[in-house]
Amino acid sequence: MGAVILFPAIDLKEGQCVRLKQGDMGQATVFNDDPAAQAATFERQGFQWLHVVDLDGAFAGKPMNAAAVEEILARVSFPVQLGGGIRDIRTVEGWLGKGIARVIIGTAAVRDPGFVREAARAFPGKVAVGIDARDGFVAVEGWAETSALAADNLGRRFEDAGVAAIVYTDIARDGMLQGINWDGTIALAHALTIPVIASGGLASMADIERLMAPDAAILEGAITGRALYDGRIDAGEALARIGTRTRIG
Repeated sequence: MGAVILFPAIDLKEGQCVRLKQGDMGQATVFNDDPAAQAATFERQGFQWLHVVDLDGAFAGKPMNAAAVEEILARVSFPVQLGGGIRDIRTVEGWLGKGIARVIIGTAAVRDPGFVREAARAFPGKVAVGIDARDGFVAVEGWAETSALAADNLGRRFEDAGVAAIVYTDIARDGMLQGINWDGTIALAHALTIPVIASGGLASMADIERLMAPDAAILEGAITGRALYDGRIDAGEALARIGTRTRIG
């Protein structure tokens, strides 16, 4: 396995680039009112991928920040993965047709696993599953509801479906700058054959060092948001430390 990938995150709420705490839409901090400019900054800094979430779409069940996403795609050339409000094959087709490199299906992976399989078959390598967990159980509808489904059991449903990656978020850590749930994330990666990307809580350069530890080598990469915006993680230093590669796989 090559070097892990560090994904900078842009979370979209009402057309602005924000960060939430534990998925609470009432605790949104606006970091940039021009998401496309923020995406361009990340590209200039040397990141190889971009992680974008349509927060409003995750709650509404359909794309709500399409204009902002399209402006990002028009501004940058590096690949973009997108989650939030992707609940049917037409939406998948639409986003991939507009230039999204990979879609992330979250709530629908719980509600309609057949849809995930259909999308993964139709678009090999371009469909990921987002598993967002609270106390080990999958949360849905923009994290507003917690299901009775364990995270690893959800992942196993798609082992033979051709899913490109699992984006695993520990909601309790997300936006809290408390560090990734390394034990839970690494355990999930060992439980599945699908590559796992860590999300939620990457807080400091110490976490970047932790990402480089031998036991974390099983991870495909990690997503960083708030710590990157507030300077706790220096982009140049982090990228120099971990190295990058241009494509997952």
